[in-house]
Amino acid sequence: MNAYSRYFVKKLFWYVLTLAIAIALNFFLPRMIEGNPVSMIVSQMSQGMTDSDTIKRVYETFMAEFGIDKPIWMQFLIYVKNLFTGDWGTSFGLYPKKVTDILASAVPWTVGLQLPAILVGWILGNVLGAVAAYKKGVFDKAIFPVALFINSIPFFTLAIIMLYLFALTLGWFPLSGGYDFQMVPSLSFEFIGSVLRHHTLPFLSIVLVTIGGQAIGMREMSIYELNADYVLYAKLLGIRDSKIARYVFRNAMLPQITGLALSLGTMVGGSLICEIVFSYPGLGTWMFTAIRQLDYPLISGCTLLIAITVLLANFTIDMVYGLIDPRIKASQMEEQ
Repeated sequence: MNAYSRYFVKKLFWYVLTLAIAIALNFFLPRMIEGNPVSMIVSQMSQGMTDSDTIKRVYETFMAEFGIDKPIWMQFLIYVKNLFTGDWGTSFGLYPKKVTDILASAVPWTVGLQLPAILVGWILGNVLGAVAAYKKGVFDKAIFPVALFINSIPFFTLAIIMLYLFALTLGWFPLSGGYDFQMVPSLSFEFIGSVLRHHTLPFLSIVLVTIGGQAIGMREMSIYELNADYVLYAKLLGIRDSKIARYVFRNAMLPQITGLALSLGTMVGGSLICEIVFSYPGLGTWMFTAIRQLDYPLISGCTLLIAITVLLANFTIDMVYGLIDPRIKASQMEEQ
């Protein structure tokens, strides 16, 4: 087995172990929340009922249906077994809908919101940060404070401000949802226009904060590279500034590309509170609903999906770095 194969196996082992721990936490943590989800369901269904025996039978039926009447260790074993068969459970609050069906309907909304927001914010932020470092002067003094201020604002705070200003006060955009409630999803221009109107404010709230963070990171890395010894040496050799700038910003982009890869990998779990603020029909809104209803399977499904995407993103980056980063290659050779 060569050095990279050992590196791969070692990393794979730790990621599989982390996934196993995540699966256990996804099962046990929701069940530590105070309250009984079956009691909440039965109390809603039994409104107007006066027969205590009937209410008790309904309660026992749902306890058996959801498997909550079994010991916790047995529930966990059943949960793990079902995971290997692709069964993530049945939602308590939306019974008898499957958790996988709910997630399948929510993920496209989350990806459709966050993927373009991350890419647009990443591109604009890096361009502004690079220009600020290269031009300096008034341009740098204007961009850096603004980027620092925007980056210090949490996603949900900016979302609330934009919701109050542009939707509630000015009425330019809808208050909530992914499209007008009276519409039926279709490929018509009217429906697509409604989706875009509801998409605008959540999109901008994520983009603006992303631009600020990327601009700061790119500016700092560019300044570091511009002051490096190889830049001074290149200038002494008489190499054109435009060619030096290409090398500088290519080197400065490496950490930013890593950040982009991590952002794309954690996209399913990122900015979920922003979705909750706008009641956007993505993963964040469903997770919030599941927590309010003590919907154990849906909570576990949402958190497990987030954990898997984060682990896959980090594992992919580790594997790529093992191939291209000379420092990691050197450590692999030392372990031989």
